[in-house]
Parts: sequence; C-alpha cells; structure tokens
Amino acid sequence: MTQSSVEPKTSAEEAGDGSLNPAGRSWLDRYFHISQRGSKVGNEVRGGITTFMAMAYILLLNPLLLSGKDVAGTSMAASAIITATAFAAAVTTLLMGFVGKVPLALAAGLSVSGVLASQVAPQMTWPQAMGMCVVYGVVICLLVVTGLREMIMNAIPLALKHAITMGIGMFVALIGLVKAGFVGRGPEFGPPVQLGSVGELAGWPVLIFCLTLLAIFMLQARKVPGAILIGIVGGTVLAAIVNAVVDIDPKAWKSGPPELSGSAVSMPDFSLFGDVSFGGWGEVGYMTVGMIVFTLVLAGFFDAMATIIGVGTEAKLADDKGRMPGLSKALFIDGAGGAIGGIAGGSGQTVFVESATGVGEGARTGLASAVTGLFFAACLFFTPITQIVPGEVASAALVVIGAMMMQNARHVDWADSATAIPVFLTVVIMPFTYSITAGVAAGVISFVAIKIAQGKAREIGGFMWGLTAIFVVFYALHPIEGWLGVG
Repeated sequence: MTQSSVEPKTSAEEAGDGSLNPAGRSWLDRYFHISQRGSKVGNEVRGGITTFMAMAYILLLNPLLLSGKDVAGTSMAASAIITATAFAAAVTTLLMGFVGKVPLALAAGLSVSGVLASQVAPQMTWPQAMGMCVVYGVVICLLVVTGLREMIMNAIPLALKHAITMGIGMFVALIGLVKAGFVGRGPEFGPPVQLGSVGELAGWPVLIFCLTLLAIFMLQARKVPGAILIGIVGGTVLAAIVNAVVDIDPKAWKSGPPELSGSAVSMPDFSLFGDVSFGGWGEVGYMTVGMIVFTLVLAGFFDAMATIIGVGTEAKLADDKGRMPGLSKALFIDGAGGAIGGIAGGSGQTVFVESATGVGEGARTGLASAVTGLFFAACLFFTPITQIVPGEVASAALVVIGAMMMQNARHVDWADSATAIPVFLTVVIMPFTYSITAGVAAGVISFVAIKIAQGKAREIGGFMWGLTAIFVVFYALHPIEGWLGVG
C-alpha cells in the first residue's frame, strides 16, 4: 500500500497538543483529540479493554515459543519471559498511545519469536538473540526516518508480501502442532513427520489441544469477540478438571500440569531485563548474522504498515490515499518495539491486528492504547495465573493464528503462474525448512526467474535484483565457501 510522505492534519492535529482550553473540554479530551475524532472517553476505555482481551493470549504464546534451549543449552525461565512479554507490550503500547495518539496496541510478534526460537537460538545464546532484536529494531527505525521503509514496501510485489504472511502463518501453525504433540518426528527410516509421537494421538493433553482448537474455531465462526482468549480460558479449565479427576503423569504435560502452586499474585521477574549481548558474531559468521537481521526485519516489517493503515482506515483516521495523522510516529514506534522488546528480553514488538477489535468498540484515539498498555502493566503481577495454562492449550492458539494469516490467500491470483509459483514456494518452504529466510529466498528467486523467462526482465526493479543476488549467495553459501577454501 502506497503512502504519501506528507501526512494530513485533522482539525485535532491543527489544534496542537491542547494548549488552548475550550470550554467543556478536559485535558484528557484535548490531549488525545477525543471530541475532534468523534469519540468519547467511555468509548476509548471500552475499546482499550476490548483490544487487551483480544490480544492477551500473547502472554501465553510468547513464553511457549521462547521456551527452548539456545546454542549453549540454556533456557529462559518462564516467569521471566512472561514478565518481559507483559513489560515490553505495556511500554510500547503506552508509547503508541501517548506519542502516536492512535488506537494501536503492540506486543511480541509471533513471527519474530518464531525466528528467534527456530533460527537464532540454535546458533546463538539467548542474550545474543535479544541483541539481534535490538539491531533489527534500530534498522527499521532508520528505514522509517530515511523513508526507505516505504520504498522497500513498494518494491516488493504485493503477491510476495501476501506469501510472506501466509508462509509465516504456516510456520507458526506447524510450531503449534509440534509443541502440542499432534505432529511428531518420524522414526529413523520412516517419514520425517508423523501423527503424534508414535504415529497416533496418545494421552489426555493432546485431546485437550484438539478440543481447544475446535472450540476456538467454532467461536470464530460465530464471530464471538475474544474467541482466542475465551478458548484458552475454557481449555485451561477443562485441563485442570481432567488433571484433577484422571491420574495423568505430570510429565505428560509439555509445560507442567495445570495447577496453581502458591499465591496467584507475585512480584515481576525482571531477570531478563538488559541481558543483551552484541558479541560473538565472529563465531557465528558475519554472513549468518546479516541474514538473521534481514530475516528479523522481514518478520517484523511487512505486516506493520498494512496493519497500521488498515486499522487507521477502520477508525476513519486515514484518507483515501492511505495517509493518516501520526503515521511516521506510529511506524517509528513499531520499529523501536524491536529494540525495546530485545532489551526487555521478550522478543521484538509489533502492532497487532487485534487493535481493530477496539476500534470496532468505538476507539479512535491513543487513549484506548493507553488503557490497553495499563492492563498489560497490571499483568506483571499475575504471572502465577498465566503459568497455569498448559502448553497444549496455548499451542491451539498458535494454530488458529496460522489459519488467520493464511486468509491472505484470497488476494493471490492462482491462475497466473508468474504469481502462483513464487507464492507457493514461499508458503511451503518456510514450514518445511523451519526457515522464514529460505521461504522468502525461494519466492524472490523464482519470481525473478519467471519474469526473465517471460521476457519481462524490465519489470524487475533494482531492489528485487539485489535481493535475488543476496538470496542466491544464501542458497549457494556452502559451495562458495568450499570453493574459496573458507568452509
């Protein structure tokens, strides 16, 4: 979607930051431009709460994604990840509310967390992985300031943008299926993957995953607000009842049995805060580091602008050219979310499309985001309750998110092979290789190759040519290193 570099000003923005004091308008109204945007304080509060309820599942899913071991065999404490997730979401969403002044909420991006868990942690320590988040956040901020973010967005074909979103959706869904025990590794001389751990589904936890998944899909089909959160709560209650009635081995639960031990309230665990490292890149290889940063930028890059403009349009803040007040601030805060999340230890933050649920309840200003941010801050003290949720129940939400991201398929012209083939390769290679980079590379290279075969090389922009060269090196890195004698 193309945006002009000149942002329009509504009557609210022309009025400034509220230095004038029209009769009957509170400071809150003047600062957030509530009246000018046709809203009320009650609408903003209700919208902020609704947005929080719609995206609170991230407090459960992000720790699930980041629960694995890094290259040193070290895992991050679940309580610390929950604290980091809530803290980073609170800070970035409050910034969006008070600085961006738009009804957009941020939290840990599942695509970014997926990259960290599957591609970065196996090669780096967790502090180094969070350092990568800081770097990619700074890169995106620079792209916003220089105007390159919009240029890059425009240079990549729309079909590939949809393919990247769909591929990440498939990738996230596969992670959910594996973590739930629905999909397992096949035997040595059998298929690479199989149903369950032994070729069939076994155990109560997997059954509860299936029931939770179906329940969420049914709620979504009925268009029930907060379907994901309701499904997670219902699945957790069911798991707790089954665990109390049936004799289940505690080890059968991926993240421990659904039980509350001790108080429901606790002090936040900030042990991950500031645990960031920028060293050891030489051991990994600077080419690898570059591809990791590039992958993280891709994972947190494409959805944000479309989400910001889409929600802004629904809130009647964007004009017919996709311009909206405070767009550059919103994009900058979204980019800064990568660095903030890395410093907090909770993965890069990005704008959530669930912000649209708050807009649907009447939210039009940053006050709604401030309310959402305050609710995330309050969650810092309820970590024990969050930890009751079994990994199998949270995994169901990952599959649902993947299904939602696959809805972009409706925008693809499947009858056009020049479009369909690159999209197909992007979507399938991401989950099959457990690599977002590999999927994007396949899509870009095949897109350029097909354009050349069709005699349409002139339609390939300079940026796409550059990307193709980088990705060819990515795929051929091992033979190139061998040829140069550096492998």
